[in-house]
Amino acid sequence: MWGAATAAHQVEGWNHNDWTGWEKTTGHEESGRACDHYNRFREDFDIAKRLGHNAHRFSIEWSRIEPEEGKFNEKEIAHYQDVIDDLRERGIEPFVTLWHWTLPIWVTKQGGWENKKTIDDFAQYVNKIVRSVKNVKFWITINEPEIYTMNSYLRGKWPPASPVGRPQKKLFFKFLKVYRNLAEAHKKVYTIIHSTWVSDTQVGITKNNSYFEGWPAPILNYVWNNWFLNKIRHHQDFIGLNYYFHNRIKGFKLNQNENKEISDMGWEIYPEGIYHVLKDLKKYNKPVYITENGVADARDVHREKFIKEHLIWVHKAISEGADVRGYFYWSLLDNFEWDKGFWPRFGLVEMDYQTMERKIKQSAMAYAKIAKENSLTT
Repeated sequence: MWGAATAAHQVEGWNHNDWTGWEKTTGHEESGRACDHYNRFREDFDIAKRLGHNAHRFSIEWSRIEPEEGKFNEKEIAHYQDVIDDLRERGIEPFVTLWHWTLPIWVTKQGGWENKKTIDDFAQYVNKIVRSVKNVKFWITINEPEIYTMNSYLRGKWPPASPVGRPQKKLFFKFLKVYRNLAEAHKKVYTIIHSTWVSDTQVGITKNNSYFEGWPAPILNYVWNNWFLNKIRHHQDFIGLNYYFHNRIKGFKLNQNENKEISDMGWEIYPEGIYHVLKDLKKYNKPVYITENGVADARDVHREKFIKEHLIWVHKAISEGADVRGYFYWSLLDNFEWDKGFWPRFGLVEMDYQTMERKIKQSAMAYAKIAKENSLTT
């Protein structure tokens, strides 16, 4: 499967959740109408179809579905059914993410993921979704639990699971509590989805796994890459891999990378790392979908090479037994990059945020050739 990925808060526009509240109270750039994808999704899916995509990953915004506890918005559920139906009409397989970091305000007021009640609330929301929408085979429960918990509870860069506007929490024991609660939430909704849908339904998680090199790489690999996957080992049908980072360790110092090539975000471009991460995932004996892999590149000078070189290493991993079944570039559109705002340009499609005009980039056409031919010539 070939496609691209998006996330509701980053592309839809006009959300009302803990992030929008945090944006207003902290003075960060506001997501606002973002890419107006909520209203323009058909236009965007026409572009995806033109680019040869046969799969698309998107997320459902919990705060739209359940703006108040126990009160579900049927109009919004119908909207996401339209999204799914429109993808299917174009021959594009929907991969639906149920939680991509944003929480309804009422959930934050009860302590967010620090509160075990949120596990049950999430399960209730998921139960409503999976019993309401049709024609979904692939469900992704939670996006990058390790990135969310690290940035919210260790670094204090993102809105924590606490009432909007309060000082950010940076406490290690809260990080562990939230991380465990997310694992329990995944296991609970995995069971719910399988009890609701037919047998060929696939349920997984997306994990941001890094390639650690040097000592103590084995320890970091276990803590960062494997702990969560081990915790949910018997509750996943596939693994969604988000790959962005290589971390070379020298003298017990992290991030001693050579940085021969870097993205606009200052992240090292290191395609070989995806090979090592995929080889590590073989031990789980599960199909892998690369659910995110992308580069911030406003001038579109690195993206084509970035995609091709990562795919070369993916192919090497496949030739050595890795069961990789799909690749989703991040992202279909330039979009709102969380605490960074709109300046990072990850998209295959350039956004004019004033006019909302979409413009296909040259690199998108190079990727389209790969998708349409299902092959890569170097």
